[in-house]
Amino acid sequence: MKDLPKHKKLVLFDGVCNLCNASILYIIKHDKKDMFRFAPLQSEVGKSVIEKHEIDSAKMDSIILYSQEKGISHKSSAALRIAKDLGFPRNLMGVFFIVPTFIRNWVYDYIAKNRYKWYGKKDECMIPTPDLQEKFMQ
Repeated sequence: MKDLPKHKKLVLFDGVCNLCNASILYIIKHDKKDMFRFAPLQSEVGKSVIEKHEIDSAKMDSIILYSQEKGISHKSSAALRIAKDLGFPRNLMGVFFIVPTFIRNWVYDYIAKNRYKWYGKKDECMIPTPDLQEKFMQ
């Protein structure tokens, strides 16, 4: 991804999901090292990453973390990698990497499957406020 600044990580998320949007705002609030950039899965940036990495978007209704150093992570692995970079005490979530991926992803998928029912859904993707605009890739 040529527009992603070196040493930054790109978080792709469901732009119409209220839970996902709240999670992105949480990450921004705790991203003291300014490591993350964001784009909805539905955006041109999201679509280009999905296409470039040959991700089946019909099967991947998930958070995706992309970094030049580590490539693509998704579902629970992406969430835990993000938490590890947010500093104490959130970085303690990394301990859950000891849980087998299939178990972590089962929990992740259960929440993802019910997220619209539990948290609601927007009609269109979140539009960042002017002060957050620099964190979002177009």
